[in-house]
Amino acid sequence: MVFRLPGIYGPGRSTLDDLRSGEARRIVKSGQVFNRIHVEDIAAAVEAGIAMPHAGSVYNVTDNEPAPPQDVVAFGAELLGLPVPPDLDFETTTLTPMARSFYSESKRVSNTRLKSKLGVTLRHPSYRDGLRAILRGGG
Repeated sequence: MVFRLPGIYGPGRSTLDDLRSGEARRIVKSGQVFNRIHVEDIAAAVEAGIAMPHAGSVYNVTDNEPAPPQDVVAFGAELLGLPVPPDLDFETTTLTPMARSFYSESKRVSNTRLKSKLGVTLRHPSYRDGLRAILRGGG
């Protein structure tokens, strides 16, 4: 079985941490979206795969809501009561080659097979749910 993972986040590794450290940036590229997944939902997917193995199957382990990265940063800032970092244009912002490569792509993938074949119910179906849980200390 193959579990394909998008942007992974969780306690100690989220936009909330980036905002608190002053390192969060809102890089804006028109039409760009990414999928994300909370670490607790990764664990649930792997547990479901162990319980019901389907040899050769491929699963997108992702939440239900691909979103622009700048929206995630803005939501995190609102949760923390911090100012929303300014928009930075992808075309003119200085980025490392690795970051530029990352932001040059836009991907929207479906988790339908994960939910229908493995019966996974996401604990954090959107980045909003996941960030709220982290802030509460429960995720």
